[in-house]
Amino acid sequence: MLINEITAFLESHGFECSRQIRDGFDVICTHTANGNIEKTILPLEIRASSPEEAIEASESASYAVRFIRNTDGFPLTIPEDRWRRQGEMMKRRLLAHLELFGTVYARNCEIRRIEKPEAQAFLSANHSYGYSACRYRYGMFLKRNTGRLCTVNGIEPGTLVAVATFSNARRWTKGEKVISSYEWTRYASLPSLRISGGMGKMLRTFIDEVHPDDIMSYADLEWSEGDVYKSLGFKEEGCKDPVLFMIDNSWNRIPASRIISNRSGKPADVIPDEVEESRFFRNFGSMKFRLKLTDYE
Repeated sequence: MLINEITAFLESHGFECSRQIRDGFDVICTHTANGNIEKTILPLEIRASSPEEAIEASESASYAVRFIRNTDGFPLTIPEDRWRRQGEMMKRRLLAHLELFGTVYARNCEIRRIEKPEAQAFLSANHSYGYSACRYRYGMFLKRNTGRLCTVNGIEPGTLVAVATFSNARRWTKGEKVISSYEWTRYASLPSLRISGGMGKMLRTFIDEVHPDDIMSYADLEWSEGDVYKSLGFKEEGCKDPVLFMIDNSWNRIPASRIISNRSGKPADVIPDEVEESRFFRNFGSMKFRLKLTDYE
């Protein structure tokens, strides 16, 4: 069982775990590495054999997340496909969630433009959704030896420790102004490393170079409620609906709408018979955020 694997992994790293029930779901309760903060981990096994089952499971899990948030704080949700397909990254992120990580300050890093292959390799290894099409790619590199960081984590000066990507401009006219809006498509750092001020420094670099009128982005509700965007001045602007996926034998997520279009050409609410035998998963959707840098209505 997924919960047994996660518990065994945490215990192998010295964390004391207890299994409890929250709103009908088995969860793992433990503490951060310093023992100060209790954390709740919600493993989600993927067993739905139809879209209807996946939607029902997603709604139940969403209710459980809200219940846990109100009692224990926002939980870390670990869907089974992530654990199976991106195990090493997920394990490092789990340890980081429990504050077992090295720390570096953004002032000890430098930012410069990077090429697609470098960004693609880093995001494929360290972002849950991998690389996506973009116009601007920035890399953050460790600038100087910060003592304990390099000794404990083996990270040398010059190492690429974070990547941020942004889209090309989408433009529209508001009165006499032409508004240039960009999407912040990806941000990821090494999972074993906390970069204090990293996202803020990436954002300021992009703003200084490109001079956008606004920037929008999404917070994946599997991971967070977007608190980091709020801290950077972004404002909440609604939600993006959950997405239904088919999970293939390699634990890849394939949007159900894409399967239908490619295989049958049927309407989006019709699933071909051969797909119905596969596993399905519906995520929790996303929260949309926007940072306005120019006044407009």
